[in-house]
Amino acid sequence: MARVVRVQDISDSRLDPFSRLTDHQLRRCLEEGRGLFVAESRTVVEVALDCGAEPISLLVDERDLEASVPVLERVGDDVEAYVVPHEQVARLTGFRLARGLLCAMRRPARRSVFEVVEGARRVAVLEDLVDVANVGALFRNAAALGADAVLLSPRCAAPLSRRAVRVSMGCALKSMGCALKLPWARAEAGEWPEATLERLRELGFTCLALALEPGAAPLDELAPAAGERRALLFGNEGYGLSRAALAACDRSVVIPMARGVDSLNVAASSAVAFWQLFR
Repeated sequence: MARVVRVQDISDSRLDPFSRLTDHQLRRCLEEGRGLFVAESRTVVEVALDCGAEPISLLVDERDLEASVPVLERVGDDVEAYVVPHEQVARLTGFRLARGLLCAMRRPARRSVFEVVEGARRVAVLEDLVDVANVGALFRNAAALGADAVLLSPRCAAPLSRRAVRVSMGCALKSMGCALKLPWARAEAGEWPEATLERLRELGFTCLALALEPGAAPLDELAPAAGERRALLFGNEGYGLSRAALAACDRSVVIPMARGVDSLNVAASSAVAFWQLFR
């Protein structure tokens, strides 16, 4: 069981992962490629543990200590659980702590793009999304609607940021923490987008860009194809896919719209596209 350590002073440096480190700093605060991520709430922490994530330390709202005992019992006594007075928690974290628990965990070992797509038939590819909530929602949609893996461009927002992991949760326990369950990898900077997408095509993937491009095929004209390997690309919330990514794709597809609306946001459009192309 985790060792309970009561902390009164929220400036204690042991609490830094839960408040004072940015996501970028968390990624690098251990060795390169094996930094930390923070899981929020008892349920997400339990799912992360089920997925094999290694806990480093926990932050527990004093008021929720008793309810958190089942989680504390799942980790070894080399892990410290810092218990902070309830009135200090919001000051420390900057938000109301969901279900009284945060856990700093070691990030999984980095995987290559081609390790992730090996054996996959349906792949979602995200280029330069900046909103972690959109990334989390897209992971949830991908897991629910048939994607086997997700690939990220070098500058795409991190799927293991605290909010992305939380948004990727479903309402039912079986769908919790999709960002922890669905295989994903980040492309190398020098290989994005041309080399990465060309390699996907060499592996037999048809690369489809969801983009408002001249000549884009309406999504409902593309029937689900059981034997075809498909990679579906989504671009930045503001400017969409880069010209280089578009040029590297086999074709562009678009969701037909009504009443003069040109597009949906990336989370909504991904659900529609996955349903049509990945089922």
